[in-house]
Amino acid sequence: MTIAGVSQKFNVSQDTLRYYERIGLIPRVNRNKSGMRDYTEDDCKWVEFIKCMRGAGLPIEVLIEYVGLFQQGDETIDVRKELLIEQRKQLITRMEDMKKTLERLDYKIARYEQTVVGKEKTLRRPED
Repeated sequence: MTIAGVSQKFNVSQDTLRYYERIGLIPRVNRNKSGMRDYTEDDCKWVEFIKCMRGAGLPIEVLIEYVGLFQQGDETIDVRKELLIEQRKQLITRMEDMKKTLERLDYKIARYEQTVVGKEKTLRRPED
């Protein structure tokens, strides 16, 4: 698949895909005879994985480390697992913080809605 096709499929810019490859977030993509990137199904799985992990807030440095460990082979399985467990813990903490923020926003919005309703009542004429 071409870089344009991968870009469209995963809604990631071509520049981002090139950057991810350059910094080692996705393994080197093979090139066709014309020198154009030719993404395989495995390459696309890496793009999907990285996009998912970035969307969850995992740092680029952690993902570069993970990809590097993956490329070293099965002897790094335990290290990779621990890395993912640690990132999971951090994600849970961020989610809990976000839940608290959401609750606070809901509270503030409700307060504004009460204020607006209260003002509407005081603006009406007594005969309404």
